Amino acid sequence: MLIVNRSDKRPIWQQLLDQAIHNITTGKWPPGELLLPTRELAEQVGVSRSTIQIVYEELFSRGYTVTSRRGGTRISDWTYLSSFRDANSEQEPASPELPDLKDALGQFQNWFRGKPEHPVHIDFTPHEPYLDEQFQKNWRHAFNKAAAANDVSVWSYGNTFGYLPLREQIQRYLSLERGIHVHTDQIMITSGAQHSMDLIAQALLHEGDVVSVEDPGFPAAWITMNNRRMNVISVPVDEYGLQVDRIDPRTKLAFVTPSHQCAAGVIMTEPRRQQLLHMASSKQFWIVEDDYDSEFRYRGDPLPTLFSQQPHNTLYMMSFSKMVAPGIRMSAIVGPKAAIRQLGHIHELTYRHLPIMEQITLAHFIDRGHFMRHMRRVRNIYRRRHEAMSRAIIATGLADRFRLSGVEAGLHMLLEAEESFDEESVTNEALKQGIRVYPLSTYCLESNRKGWVLGFAKVDESQIEEGIYKFAELLLQ
Repeated sequence: MLIVNRSDKRPIWQQLLDQAIHNITTGKWPPGELLLPTRELAEQVGVSRSTIQIVYEELFSRGYTVTSRRGGTRISDWTYLSSFRDANSEQEPASPELPDLKDALGQFQNWFRGKPEHPVHIDFTPHEPYLDEQFQKNWRHAFNKAAAANDVSVWSYGNTFGYLPLREQIQRYLSLERGIHVHTDQIMITSGAQHSMDLIAQALLHEGDVVSVEDPGFPAAWITMNNRRMNVISVPVDEYGLQVDRIDPRTKLAFVTPSHQCAAGVIMTEPRRQQLLHMASSKQFWIVEDDYDSEFRYRGDPLPTLFSQQPHNTLYMMSFSKMVAPGIRMSAIVGPKAAIRQLGHIHELTYRHLPIMEQITLAHFIDRGHFMRHMRRVRNIYRRRHEAMSRAIIATGLADRFRLSGVEAGLHMLLEAEESFDEESVTNEALKQGIRVYPLSTYCLESNRKGWVLGFAKVDESQIEEGIYKFAELLLQ
């Protein structure tokens, strides 16, 4: 019998439907049982016939009942459900087997260094840029401008290559600041370097293709490629950059950070660049040039890009994570039209398009001059912090005991130790004292190099001096 609870805030039909479903799924109303005609049941329950009709229609649409002209409404065959529950009453049914991601996640978390157990007073993170209230104020202004836009068409399905006004702003910036002259259809907006690498793996490579990566290098690149089942092979890095002659001859793609090597911080020399460009052209493989922080250079102007010298087989990756903020998740791939078109096809199949508000906001942020003013301001800040870091490392004697590199550009430098050095113990001991440093070994695929990748973007000058002096006490004791 179905009962109406007048104090229940749910609609009457919903109350009756829930009771009916419970009776069916628990076996109280067994399969094949004939339900009362709607008029008769309505009289018994004390509701209108239309209410019962709604309940019956819902039961039928959800597959709980079957109907026929002469046979009326009967309960569907739910015997299989009851027997399944009886057979598994003592334990929950097992879910399908999940792929094992422990190795990939472990690698990534180890490199990125998640939340530490000990409180951190000074964090030499190489992953994050400097942000302040001025940036927040300008970004909020750009966001409000974007939100006030009257063109409702932007809220439809967007362009898979990215918001055109944003690509136009990036096109202008690349032309003026990096000497890269391309059309907007050679630019694709993505949501970060990993997104870019994932698209490249899907669109331009086949499963099992050989991908050459710097070692030490950018772990997210090879982790992403491994996740797409590529054959990732490490290539050593020395003081001149990637050792091009060690690239596997089967390579279909080489990932490089030539303007400021991701871990060691060295700049790839011109002979090595030309060697790489010649090899990629003759062997017909892709070069992925990650130009993640070359805008911050302390000796001369930014170096010419590989893409500007050989655009037909080079994909240039730029990111706003270091230039603006990682939280906006905006980056771009620049490449030959055919390759970008291929990436667009994959993007349309998998992600469709990026969220529009972030793209409109960034376009406003650049167009209104906030971006270039932000860059000028943070360059001055980074220059002072870079000088403070270099000065402290030299003054403490660390530069005499360890090898310092990567000081010409970027937002980090490398303090390298001998391979036999107990890097992990020093890293942990520093953390106990509230100093967080980032071991070089987490950037290594097969290399045994040791040391610390020290970022200075988020640490002010006084903290840099304090942190380096405390770190030196540990290393030189």
